[in-house]
Amino acid sequence: MDFSHLLEPALTASVDLLAFVVFGEPAKDPIWKLVDGATKGGLAAAAKGESFEGKSGQTLTFWSAGATAAKRVLVIGAGAKGDLQLAQLRDVGAVTAQIAGKVGAETLALLLPAVGANKEAAAVQMLVEGALLGTYKFSRYLTGNDAKKPPTLKTFGFLTDAKGAKPKAAQAKALRAAIDRGVVVAAAVARARDLVNEPAAFMTPAQLAIEAESIAKKHKGTVSITVLGPKKCDELGMGMFLAVGKGSDQEPRLIHMTYKPGKKAKKKLALIGKGITFDSGGYSLKPSNAMEDMKVDMSGAAAVISAMDAIAQLGSEYEVHVIAACCENLVSGRAYKLGDVLASMDGTTVEINNTDAEGRLTLGDAITYARTKVEPDEMFDFATLTGACMVALGPYTAGVMSDHENLVRAWMGAAERSGEDMWRLPLNPRLRDQLKSSVADMRNTGDRFGGAITAGLFLKTFARDTPWVHVDIAGPASLTSGRPHQPRGGTGFAVASIIEYAAKR
Repeated sequence: MDFSHLLEPALTASVDLLAFVVFGEPAKDPIWKLVDGATKGGLAAAAKGESFEGKSGQTLTFWSAGATAAKRVLVIGAGAKGDLQLAQLRDVGAVTAQIAGKVGAETLALLLPAVGANKEAAAVQMLVEGALLGTYKFSRYLTGNDAKKPPTLKTFGFLTDAKGAKPKAAQAKALRAAIDRGVVVAAAVARARDLVNEPAAFMTPAQLAIEAESIAKKHKGTVSITVLGPKKCDELGMGMFLAVGKGSDQEPRLIHMTYKPGKKAKKKLALIGKGITFDSGGYSLKPSNAMEDMKVDMSGAAAVISAMDAIAQLGSEYEVHVIAACCENLVSGRAYKLGDVLASMDGTTVEINNTDAEGRLTLGDAITYARTKVEPDEMFDFATLTGACMVALGPYTAGVMSDHENLVRAWMGAAERSGEDMWRLPLNPRLRDQLKSSVADMRNTGDRFGGAITAGLFLKTFARDTPWVHVDIAGPASLTSGRPHQPRGGTGFAVASIIEYAAKR
């Protein structure tokens, strides 16, 4: 799909589908009036017949019968104008592209909603991302002909003025940059979705390392990669990480990707992703229905690995390190057991009271690796870590924890700009008592109440004094029921925020 900035009046745009957004009562919208006048009241009659009132989520498709140069007109309801958030434009872009596909349109022009001159570029980026992500399909294992058909929509144009007024050079440049950035971000999100949606039998720790190596090869010269096997991890003393993977025949892999800018880096970032490619729960075995989608337990690793592709394309002022500790958590005669005491890479000993709290073990060693081998200025970890976070925040919102105020505020700002829903949870040190053990320095889980926070406190043990943010993506990493720009399955959540934070604009 090609995107462009169109410079012509809306009524004379020679496209298969002309789309625009209305806020609230359609009859009061100036574009609606323009199109309705051209159709001699036909648009209003169609709206009455279809009970279209401009409410959020409503759409109206109208055959123009030659009243406009476009064959069809699509009107998208967005509710009250004051309620619109820029992130909602992803769904607008998705719906527009999806309806274009349903009616067989190859060319499309969307009149940009009036969001304010200083927000136009951000709006365009959201619309581009939505159009691409709304037409995303994971069809590798589908055999029907329909699943293999490419989308009919080939060109997606943006109109910034209904009358076709020529924009200033700076505006045109900003919109082109927004289009290009949106394409890169959407591609990275789609790549993360692909990694998550692959069956665990294919997306093993070794395969995930191969995927990371392909990105490094693509950006040879700016991105390098080191992949550590179990022997090297053992030499480093990564007892927690290796214990989790012991029950599987698939060898663990520690993936370390590095991006270096052409100039001296302003700071050094470490992005750490949980990479459990399948989680049975170990001897704390999950019930079958809770295990069905546990191929998604590597969503954190998928996010940081895929984001590196976009960071390398867009460039960064920072030196960026991506670290993913990847393994399977299975049951066998070799699997780690309840009551075991594990020695972590930093020497802390951990008593195991739940083998299904494995992600924090792998992340603990990965954080120690990042802290001691990379020595970053800032660390972030991304993990489908706790069901408790989903209980607290629901399925669409990530929980964020940190004891470094400036860093967490900067991160939350990036998340807000990228349109990804995150909420800060308190990293309450009083709950640390729940992790006390009588036989080791700590145990790996606390009590039922505050489970997401005690998981964060466990990780804080290994982050020590390095500025650090923990992002629990257990809810939004995958969906059982989709929305316009996020179909069922892996969502690629956190990729957009990582890019917003780390990549140049």
